[in-house]
Amino acid sequence: MSSAPRDRDTPVVTAIVVAFDSAHALPDCLGALRGEGVPVIVVDNASGDASAAVAEAAGARVLRNARNEGYGRANNAGVRAAETEFVLVVNPDVTVGEGAVAALVGAARRHPDAGLFAPKIVEPSGRVFFQPRSLLASRLPNPGGRLVLPEGEACAPFFSGACFLMRRDLFLELGGFDEEIFLFYEDDDLCRRIEDSGRALVYVPQAVVKHGRGRSSGSRPGLVFRSRWHQAWSRAYVSRKYGLPDPAPAMLAVNALKALGAILTFRRSLVERYGGSAAGAWAFMRGRSALRQEGLS
Repeated sequence: MSSAPRDRDTPVVTAIVVAFDSAHALPDCLGALRGEGVPVIVVDNASGDASAAVAEAAGARVLRNARNEGYGRANNAGVRAAETEFVLVVNPDVTVGEGAVAALVGAARRHPDAGLFAPKIVEPSGRVFFQPRSLLASRLPNPGGRLVLPEGEACAPFFSGACFLMRRDLFLELGGFDEEIFLFYEDDDLCRRIEDSGRALVYVPQAVVKHGRGRSSGSRPGLVFRSRWHQAWSRAYVSRKYGLPDPAPAMLAVNALKALGAILTFRRSLVERYGGSAAGAWAFMRGRSALRQEGLS
């Protein structure tokens, strides 16, 4: 079994895992990281399950938040607590493959001026998730044609925040994840700031990880509404931040109509979905922040 590169037995990378009701997913995630010799900091966002206990039993260092601080703020706390040269941000439903962390660190050594290193993400179906474009990308905004996966290392303006490696100092220098965002688009925003700093984002296909896609947190009542609220709010927020057209009015109109239709047909799941999106867009238009929505300051 391979292990992450070490200098005189001192780890050079720490994994940061943010947990929120993630006890079901953590054993596989943390077990894979332990097998690669990577120390882990788990930031528990006030889970209602045994996430913190599971993480401690697996040998991880656990930072306990008194309340759910959101994905970006929790990751930032974990990175600040780390002391290694590199940090590996990992979702709890991600399992790193053998040699994946070493491959990412190796790429970082070969490309010292690059800013972010992304692995090949394989979904449960076997599909490779490769989306090198983003709402905020300054290039490749929506390329047409058939997407062809790179056969070797390649640069792109965006990679998923489910798993990536960065130098800790650079992450902190850039301000980490935007702490005004509670959930969604924080990876788009970070990738945009890395690009704007003149650094490349590098795809490292020899580093393979598996992603459970949506298994990070357990289900609970109101989760869909809350998730869609933040997705709409965060899209409007980053659009304004980078001078893009404001999508909030259109999101409000479209989703409010869809929510009304769902109410008339008694489809509760769709009421939550479209109602959450409409409410998030309306909140943004009224100037309500995502942090205030969550009772944070």
